[in-house]
Amino acid sequence: MKMKKFINDPADLTKELLEGFAAANRDLVTLAPQNTVINNKLESADRVTIVTQGGSGHEPAISGFVGEGMVDISVVGDVFAAPGPKACVDAIKMADKGKGVLYIVLNHAGDMLTGNLTMKQCKKEGLNVIKVVTQEDVANAPRENSDDRRGLVGCIPTYKIAGAAAAEGKSLEEVAAVTQRFADNMATLAVAVRGATHPSTGSMLADLGEDEMEIGMGQHGEGGGGRQAMKSADETAVIMVDALLKDLSIQEGEKVMLILNGTGATTLMELFILYRKCESYLKEKNIEIVANYVGELLTVQEQAGFQMFMARMDDELLHYWNAPCNTPYLKK
Repeated sequence: MKMKKFINDPADLTKELLEGFAAANRDLVTLAPQNTVINNKLESADRVTIVTQGGSGHEPAISGFVGEGMVDISVVGDVFAAPGPKACVDAIKMADKGKGVLYIVLNHAGDMLTGNLTMKQCKKEGLNVIKVVTQEDVANAPRENSDDRRGLVGCIPTYKIAGAAAAEGKSLEEVAAVTQRFADNMATLAVAVRGATHPSTGSMLADLGEDEMEIGMGQHGEGGGGRQAMKSADETAVIMVDALLKDLSIQEGEKVMLILNGTGATTLMELFILYRKCESYLKEKNIEIVANYVGELLTVQEQAGFQMFMARMDDELLHYWNAPCNTPYLKK
C-alpha cells in the first residue's frame, strides 16, 4: 500500500520537522545549526547540564523534553539514525557552564558508536562529562547481558530524574550516580499489532498478520521473538507486567513507576483500559504505583502498539520525578 503522510520532499523531513517544532515552542527552545535543539534558559544555567542525542521520527522524543528540569541540548539525527560525533561534542562544549555535563545515550548501534566517539574526543579535549546509557528492553537480552539491551522509552523518565537532580545543584558525580541508579532499576517491554512505514522510503518496518501481535518488538521494527495470536487488553497487561516484575525482581511491598507509552497509532482508550488492569493486578500483588504516565512519549511513526515501562522507586527518585519541569511535552 502506498505511504500516506503529510510530508514534502523526504530529504527535508528532519530539517522541516525541527523548524516546525522550534517555531511551535519558541518560548522554550531554540533550533541551532547541526540539528541542535537548545533550552532557552541554558545561557543562565549555573549547574550540571544535560545533553542527549538520537534520530528523528520518534516524536515527541527526544527534543520534546528539552527545557528546564530535563534536557538542555538534544542533538538530532536523520530519521531513525544517530547524529555524528562532531555535533555531539560541540553540544557538550556549548552546554558546559563550568559544572560539567551529563551525556545520556540510548543503546542502539549507531547511537553507541557516536556516543563512544564523542566521549573519546571529550576526553582528548579535557571536557568534564560523564555518560549514562539507557538499555532497558527486556526482550532482546537477559539482565546480566544488559549491554545488549536496546534503549526504549526509559530515556524519558531518565532525563527527568537527571534534570531534577541537576536543578537542585548536585555535583556531576552525584547527578550521574542517581541517574545511573534509576537506569539500573528500570525495564521496558514493547508490543506491536501493526508495523510502521519509514517516512523517507515508505518501506514497512515490520509486517504482522491480521490476528497477530508481537511482544518484544524494537522501536525500529526489530523482531522480539514473541509473535503470537492477538490477546485481550487484560491478558496482554498480565503477560507484560509479569515479565517486568520478574526482570526487576520486584517484591511484595515495593513501589514502582509505571508508564504506558503509545507508539503512534494506539488510542488513549486502549492505553487506559490496559492501565486499569495493570493497576489492579499490581494491587493484588501488594505493589504500589507511586509514579505514572499514560500517553505518547516516544513513538514509532504510525506503529500500533505500546511500550510498558516499569522502574523500582524510592523516596529520592520519587522526589526527582515530581520536581518541577517545563518542556514542550512534559510539565510539572
